[in-house]
Amino acid sequence: MDVDALQKLIHLLQATDDPLIQEQALITLSNSAAFSVNQDIIRNLDGLSVIGGMLSNCTPKVKEKALNALNNLCMNIKNQEEIQVFITQVCRTVESAPMNSDVQLAGLRLLTNMSVTSDYHQKMINSIPCFLRLLSEGTERTQIQVLKVLVNLSANPAMTRHLLRAQVPSLVLLFNKCTNKDILVRALTFAANLKKNMNDEEGTMIEEYSENSIFFTLCKDSAPFAQRLASLLHHPDTEVKEQVVRILTQ
Repeated sequence: MDVDALQKLIHLLQATDDPLIQEQALITLSNSAAFSVNQDIIRNLDGLSVIGGMLSNCTPKVKEKALNALNNLCMNIKNQEEIQVFITQVCRTVESAPMNSDVQLAGLRLLTNMSVTSDYHQKMINSIPCFLRLLSEGTERTQIQVLKVLVNLSANPAMTRHLLRAQVPSLVLLFNKCTNKDILVRALTFAANLKKNMNDEEGTMIEEYSENSIFFTLCKDSAPFAQRLASLLHHPDTEVKEQVVRILTQ
């Protein structure tokens, strides 16, 4: 699309209150953002703040399409610098959206891409309990998406204590040969990252952590976890076995 067409779409978003028109405009902008040249044009036309403004929309479909558009637009470093102002709002949207809804998944996809580098991890700290609740209660599709965010966060040593303090009693249940392979590999990667970062960190204060915390699940009270890891050494998938070995050799 040329600059004029993109500008008209952005102006249309600002001018209309019709959810159907807003939805179609956002879909078109989202599709346009698949091309890197358009990512820059939309930013230069102040499109990011206009699309971000749609996150406050009451219509779930409009909110979802705005999240999808921002997700396509955030494949660009300069765009990420502008989109990061919406991270807290996106986290709130993920928390308040109906469980397993398209809006929730769209928010998680955007947070996944915004957490690939550690630049904006601090903005997601308060949502860690929410992410872990989704991991416990969500469908497989939701679990896979939230684990992508958690794996990204766990790769950052600065996030280790925040993650280890969090409570998710059902976490150990994921480490099971019957668990969906995509979920299992990511859950093991999450645990392996945390173990590595703990070992790299001197003087971890055990008093910081409650008995229901991830710290106790993975480390201190680790008999159930150790038993499950031992059984996963016989898993037929190579990726699963690689992550189990990674945990056991930390």
